[in-house]
Amino acid sequence: MNINRRRGAIALAITLGVLVVVGLIVFNIAWIILNERRVVLVILGLVLFGLLTAGVVLNTVFLVREVRRNERQDSFLNAVTHELKTPIASIRLYLETLQRRDLPEPQRQQFYSIMLADSDRLLATVEQVLKAGELGARRPHDRTLLELAPLVADCIAITLQRNHLPAESIQLAPVPTGVRLPVRAVPEDLRTAVLNLLDNAVKYSPDSIHIRCSLAIVRYTNVALTVADSGVGLAPDQLKRIFKRFYRVPGRDAVRIKGTGLGLFLVRAIARQHGGEVRAASPGPNLGTTLTLTLPLANPAERTPE
Repeated sequence: MNINRRRGAIALAITLGVLVVVGLIVFNIAWIILNERRVVLVILGLVLFGLLTAGVVLNTVFLVREVRRNERQDSFLNAVTHELKTPIASIRLYLETLQRRDLPEPQRQQFYSIMLADSDRLLATVEQVLKAGELGARRPHDRTLLELAPLVADCIAITLQRNHLPAESIQLAPVPTGVRLPVRAVPEDLRTAVLNLLDNAVKYSPDSIHIRCSLAIVRYTNVALTVADSGVGLAPDQLKRIFKRFYRVPGRDAVRIKGTGLGLFLVRAIARQHGGEVRAASPGPNLGTTLTLTLPLANPAERTPE
């Protein structure tokens, strides 16, 4: 119902804009005919016509963008509400069961583990929303020198634990012995970016999770983290849109996949704040997706600013 209403609002805004522009054209032609011998009035009419037409076009574009932005925000609110309600309802159910029944110790421990996992999911959602609001408040001197490979390995371990996955589901190609990959970054922000890349790969591999990660030096000055999955893939027109705030890929598969639409937006924002970039590539739907996060290499000899 809401989708049809928004589409109707967009169609109405465009239709009114077209009708007003057509009316202005007719008025301008009539003005020129009536004042064809008065050059000053003709020029004045053309200038006013141009200004009015530009105003109408800009207003129409603004209205359409606002309707679409509201649509994305509504989708985000619905997703966040679901992401918050689901673990809370689960935790409440298990707590009520523990309160009402005398359960054997193994089952109690199982319930505790499930509630802790739901709490981690709830905390991750809250942190993601908060992170989207606080990005940009970081200052360059908040960054420290750190090695990327151990951080990525740690994020993989966290992702495996959160999603109860076997170790072979997410594999990191070994970095050659002696190769260092130092970057200057805000540790918690960079950890958020890597976790979101991995979480995105897990979510969009609903049938079978086979994720391959690798680290490599690019053009001698950058380090690239590549996260490749064999999931639902992307159409060519979605490769840039997935990094927009609140954006979620449309389609039947996307309805089943949970999320807030903030994960990849945060990855791009964090990458750019650190002088890097993130890109997506996919052979097409159902053929998997590869996300590549590129960051500038730091000089290991540099000292961290006090």
